[in-house]
Amino acid sequence: MGYSSKIIEEAVEALSALPSIGKKSAMRLALHLAADSFDKKEKLISAMTRMINDLKICSKCHGFSDTEVCGICSNPVRDQQTLCVVESIRDLIAIEDTGSFHGLYHVLGGVISPLEGIGPEQLEIDSLIIRLNSLQTKEVVMALSPTIDGETTIFYISRLLEAQDVKISTIARGVSFGGDLEYADEFTLGRSIKARLPYQQKQMS
Repeated sequence: MGYSSKIIEEAVEALSALPSIGKKSAMRLALHLAADSFDKKEKLISAMTRMINDLKICSKCHGFSDTEVCGICSNPVRDQQTLCVVESIRDLIAIEDTGSFHGLYHVLGGVISPLEGIGPEQLEIDSLIIRLNSLQTKEVVMALSPTIDGETTIFYISRLLEAQDVKISTIARGVSFGGDLEYADEFTLGRSIKARLPYQQKQMS
């Protein structure tokens, strides 16, 4: 693809590095931004600059935050005794968008995956256990994607919580096995959160 401007070429390369953005989509975005008003470009630049310089990770749930503790964790109206465990910040946002869950969250930062070399020590599992003790949590909702790695992670955490007086539940299987939570529609995901089921621990082979 030929370019009359090196600046446009560099913009296309930068935009095409984003997930789900191909070269043609990147070209359309770059040309749109180039032709758009100065104010719109300034707003975009300002937002990106703030994301680079000011965005933080919440010290409690490990989600994105503007301050040390995010707006969800610091909200006194939220149910402090129900904690939803998710794989990623994308999953947290997907569940929050349904409006069906009103407790707190804990982002693991992934799931246990021996094939990919990801073990429990690389996830926010130790901080989860510490947090459960400090919150006096009554229910832990395991909202992990229904995959083999997700099930392995749920099993591992449930074993750690055996001695604690806490209810462990999983989302109802409105989300098909092997699917990702972030791609489930809001209705299905919201229904799965509301219709969560007690976790039945199975022996992992």
